[in-house]
Parts: sequence; C-alpha cells; structure tokens
Amino acid sequence: MASLSALTYLTPEEWKPRHAAHVAAAEERLARFRHPGGYHPVYDFLFEYYPIRPSHLTRWHPGFGTALLGEPTDIPQAEYRDYRVVDTPRGPAVAVDLDALWTRRGESFTYIRDLMAKSTVNPTSFDCFGLHEWAMVYKTDTPRHDLPLRLGAEGTNTVVEANRIKCTHYDAFRFFTEPARPLNLTVLTRESQPDHDQAGCVHATMDLYKWAWKLGPLVPGELFLEAFDLAVKARTLDMEASPYDCREWGFGVVLIETSEGKAEYVHRQRALAAEGNPLRQRLVALVDAARAATL
Repeated sequence: MASLSALTYLTPEEWKPRHAAHVAAAEERLARFRHPGGYHPVYDFLFEYYPIRPSHLTRWHPGFGTALLGEPTDIPQAEYRDYRVVDTPRGPAVAVDLDALWTRRGESFTYIRDLMAKSTVNPTSFDCFGLHEWAMVYKTDTPRHDLPLRLGAEGTNTVVEANRIKCTHYDAFRFFTEPARPLNLTVLTRESQPDHDQAGCVHATMDLYKWAWKLGPLVPGELFLEAFDLAVKARTLDMEASPYDCREWGFGVVLIETSEGKAEYVHRQRALAAEGNPLRQRLVALVDAARAATL
C-alpha cells in the first residue's frame, strides 16, 4: 500500500460526516431511481445491465490515498475487502490495502484505465443521433423493452433505413438485430473496442458509472455518485431519443427522425460529453496514482 507518509488522514470528526452524507445521498437517489418489487423500463437499466446493487451505491469509500483514523471496531471499512488496519504515529487507521488489491485487480484496472484514456484521444463524433437503440429493434418481433414503439414497427424500420448508422460502441452494437448489423458504418468487436470508443458517445459516457464501480475502493464515494448522476442523464437521453414511447413514464421525446430532433440530440450529447470528460480524467488519474504507488 502507499507509504504512511503519503496518506491523507481523516479524523472521525472529518470522515464520519462524509460517510453519513454519502449514505443519505445514495439513499435519496435510490428512492428516486430504484423501484424494488416494481419495474422501471428506463432506470432499472442502471441496476440490471450494469450489475450494480443498491448496496454498492450506498457503500462509501474514502478513496485511494486516504486513511480513516479511529478505533478499527468503529470503522465500517475495516470489515471491507481490500482494506487493512495500519499503525500510524496518530494511532490506528484503516486504509486501502493497495498491494493486495493491485495483485488481485491490477490487470483489470489497467485495462479500464487504458480504455478510458484511449477514448479521450480517439476521434470524437456527434452524429450517431442515438440510432443504436433503433438498430436493436430493426425488423424484429421481440423488442428489448416492454414499451410501445412510438412509430410502430414499420415506421421504426423506415427510420433505420433512411439514416446511416454510425455506432462506435461495441456494447451497444452487440445488441443490434442481425439485419441491422451490416448497416453500421463499422463492424465492431470486443477486441477492437479501445480503437472505437470515443468521448462523444452517450454509452461511453454512461459507462463511466460502471468503471467507477469496477475501480472499487480506489474511487471516493462522492465521485462514484457523480458518475451515477451522469449515467442517469445519459440514460434519459438514450431513451428519449429511442424508438420507444416513454411519455407514460414522464419522459420527453427527441424526434431524431427530424432535423430539429437531431440538433437537440447533438446539443445534449455534447453537454454530456463535456460533463463526462473531467470525470473520466479523474478516474484515469486515480488509477495512475495507484499504479505508481505499487512500484
């Protein structure tokens, strides 16, 4: 783990309010966006496609490089995986056991880091217009969501055929129907994902929530919630611009089959990218700092 001199120490008077504030903020979000025992066709995606349980959202990590002072029995993180108790000149503290964590997850962390970093230098594009969702229901009788198609099946097919599909995100492309796959500008593969992911993509922005979760205790809880909030915004645009009619659930419609709708989509897509880029850079920097501390 990082040397004791490199750690930032938080006293109980400092870290306990942060811990409590995080839990309260996470529970407020879950009350708005998670519906246990029910079904929400838009927001459940954030807890099902991304296998992030409500308990993951409420769990607070102080982040790599920060140690919590106090009696270990009073510090919840002492019971978490990849933490350890350390003796310091200021008394016992609990911090991420970086050596153990990096041994177990370092290869995965490096892949995530490199994927995010590469997406910031790959050519950015803002002309996909959310057509990936349309390609997922093209010429199929089994749409992925139990929602009505705003233009019906034939109308949806017409929109797909009238536009050039320019999806750059493999995890969207892999759900295209078979007839839609050849219509994409590029045939995407998992292996080529680092060459195509780009910061303008709504799904690449949404994925920052997944990467923040996968980076585990390296990521401060507050940053994880920022990634969640951004994912909510991205998911909202994703579905409002989709072929599905979500108005019954309180959502608007982005008419991407029109020039006005395309302009609205690009405007909101650019705003998401602008919000996501600093967050992505912070996640990359965390991995870089953790990797340097293991050398």
